[in-house]
Amino acid sequence: MKFSNPNADIFVPGPHEAPVDALSRVSDLCIGAHPDDIEINCFAAIADCLDYPGRALGGVVVTNGAGSARTGAYAHVTDEEMQDVRREEQRKAAKIGRYAIVIQLGYASAEVKKGGRSGVAADLAQILGGCRPRTVYLHNPMDKHETHVAVFLRSLEAIRTLAPDRRPARVIGFEAWRDLDWLLDSDKVLLDSGRHPDLAAVLAKVFDSQIGGGKRYDLAAAGRRLAHATFHLSHSVDRVAGITWAVDLTPLVRDPALSVESFVSDLIGRFQADVIQRLRSVF
Repeated sequence: MKFSNPNADIFVPGPHEAPVDALSRVSDLCIGAHPDDIEINCFAAIADCLDYPGRALGGVVVTNGAGSARTGAYAHVTDEEMQDVRREEQRKAAKIGRYAIVIQLGYASAEVKKGGRSGVAADLAQILGGCRPRTVYLHNPMDKHETHVAVFLRSLEAIRTLAPDRRPARVIGFEAWRDLDWLLDSDKVLLDSGRHPDLAAVLAKVFDSQIGGGKRYDLAAAGRRLAHATFHLSHSVDRVAGITWAVDLTPLVRDPALSVESFVSDLIGRFQADVIQRLRSVF
């Protein structure tokens, strides 16, 4: 594999396996913007690949994570040094989580936002072409983090370049910098992220540059998963120990003519109609 960015990093945690072979056995592919996005927002996929024989997780991290917030022990770490720290943290997480492979493309966020002027979509298409994942996990288009939205768009562009019979059967958009609990239940995808809680905690803590740097993602991620599980259904007991909400993006893959704007507008429109109907029902 040869990528547009010479700083791309390919890591195969398992012994004596070529990257192309590791990629070829990936059944679940998670594409995140930053180091730790997979572990925080897509833990359900990690758990699935541990729980079910024949499943293997592939992780892709698109940016180098240079601009992360930091304080304390990391206050004086430069952006260049932070890239090295976060790259090693992501490698460690891949080893602990027993991923088949993790590929860090190493782009600056500004490059990802350039769209067709960057090589991001081409790199992602190469990765997707090297495996046949049954499910691909992406950021969702309603995220409020611009880099997350840009990575989603580049990923969709890449998937749409594949021949129809080479596209993943299912594409799921997970929540991150905006919860998806506002979606109608019929529009939500429930990702069971309450399994293997000890592993989830360990994976989050791997990213000490973020936690020690002033962002308690470890506590926040666990709290959000539990909150979603508890507040999902008001008249029944909790069915799972943790939930990460997601949205089914497969229609955008099956119909390349469907615009992202129309897809999002329909979701928001159904939410708006539901709120208004509920108000009117109790007047």
